[in-house]
Amino acid sequence: MTGVRKGLAKVEVALRWDPSPAGTPANDLDIVAAVYAADDPHGTPVQLVHFGSRSPDGTINLNRDSHTGQGFGFDEVMTLELHRMAPELGRVVIGVVIQDTGAGAGGGEGGAKTFADVAGTGFRIREGHTDLAQGDFAGVPAATAATVAEFTRDASGAWSVEVRLAGFDTDPEEFTRAMGGVR
Repeated sequence: MTGVRKGLAKVEVALRWDPSPAGTPANDLDIVAAVYAADDPHGTPVQLVHFGSRSPDGTINLNRDSHTGQGFGFDEVMTLELHRMAPELGRVVIGVVIQDTGAGAGGGEGGAKTFADVAGTGFRIREGHTDLAQGDFAGVPAATAATVAEFTRDASGAWSVEVRLAGFDTDPEEFTRAMGGVR
């Protein structure tokens, strides 16, 4: 499902992946949320939420953080309380970055892992018990990071979501600067 749904309040973004094979560096994927001002929706993020952090107002929280992908179902979960966000915030871009824990399968020594190197990847966006979107990273196999979805607020204050899978071949720090730009 890739359509737009309006009137969102509290949503959950979940990420899953399979553990790396025995004897190889762990697969560590992270959800990142970049929050933009309504008057500068493609500029510098005013908030950046990822592992080890939360939004200053408590509206975005990482509820579950995995460093290995071990476990059943979704390994990492982020909650966004869009209905509680300040009116001056108008856009949230959700991304996923692969942390460099060792050489990727195709990258040789010191090479970064790509989505092609990580088995069983997938994401889900839901509100309550309703799935708004589901997908995987098969469309961006050579990427080391990807945007997944964009939440935007309209003039009436209603939030909507649109799936926007786009791959990036960059390190995590550069990704957080580039993920919300116009593509």
